[in-house]
Amino acid sequence: MAGLLFAVATSCGSAIPSSTDSDGTLQSPDGASPSLDDAAASLDGGLQSLDGSSCNVLVESQPNGGHLHIQDCAPVTYDSNPPSSGTHYPDWAMYKSYAAPVPWGFLVHDLEHGAIVITYNCPDGCLDEVAQAQALIDGLPTDRSCKGAPMRIVLVPDPGLGVNGDADVRWAASAWTWTLRAPCFDRDAFASFITAHYQGPDTEAACGGGVDLSATGWCP
Repeated sequence: MAGLLFAVATSCGSAIPSSTDSDGTLQSPDGASPSLDDAAASLDGGLQSLDGSSCNVLVESQPNGGHLHIQDCAPVTYDSNPPSSGTHYPDWAMYKSYAAPVPWGFLVHDLEHGAIVITYNCPDGCLDEVAQAQALIDGLPTDRSCKGAPMRIVLVPDPGLGVNGDADVRWAASAWTWTLRAPCFDRDAFASFITAHYQGPDTEAACGGGVDLSATGWCP
């Protein structure tokens, strides 16, 4: 089934989890994953329609590729670029900003835990846009469903973004079964995506943990 598409032209620019499942995922007492409280709805940009014309943002729903685990660093492929679900590694990446790429097998596990993964590929450099993305992340509300911890967001370069006919895609975001792709970083569009898809359906809430993949050499 084809995914839903939302093309947007924009200008650039609580329940407390109390148990842990077999992979370290925190669950609420009734077994359901705690959803993000309404703090995220206060994000600037929110869910309003976006106007302008300089950055064509494409948001799509993707088929659910499943939750299968394979061993860390084993080869894995995905049906969308950026990935949004599917087979992944037992370990997940710590929720933070990375200066070097992280294998998607770790990042898809982050998505399964309700996180948002923001990626970029700027061969000519885009320090200003990276700074804008980091400022958005730093300004997000805390996640009261995780006892006031920062929201589960990963910012990471991805050299595989914008290949195979998508050379104009320099920025992207992934949530479980959702993707955003754009030629530039648009704060309002990314804020709207986070608001709409953080801790979405069919995800588990893992409020922390993960592996700090800042050091190279995790996968050959």
